[in-house]
Amino acid sequence: MNTNPINLAVRFALEILMLIILACWGWHLSQTWTRYVAMAGFPVIAAVLWGIFRIQNDPKPAPVEIPGPVRLLLELALFGWAVWALYKLGKPGLSEIMALIVIIHYLVSYDRTRAMLRNRPYQGFVSLEEVPDIK
Repeated sequence: MNTNPINLAVRFALEILMLIILACWGWHLSQTWTRYVAMAGFPVIAAVLWGIFRIQNDPKPAPVEIPGPVRLLLELALFGWAVWALYKLGKPGLSEIMALIVIIHYLVSYDRTRAMLRNRPYQGFVSLEEVPDIK
């Protein structure tokens, strides 16, 4: 179910929303020049952690392979950070909605979540080299 196009679009939207929320939260943390550092730094930190530390075959080879449960914890921590930041921005209703969407996404992505919890490589994505030519 994780490879369903709608679910992938929701996941992508959640990832982008997470980065935007962290940037907004960084901007509102200070009234000095440090707001620029926080606004740029928080999303960069989240994106680097998200992109580098991955499980095998999710969807490409991982730059730094980590165990599945650690990856799941990382993802939930980053989404949790965004939900908390949204709450701190004075948007408790939106933070609850985002938390609910994240939970539903992981429930719908049960195949990937289960593979991560079992510390197995995710087999849901297929590389283009593995797809037979259609003639």
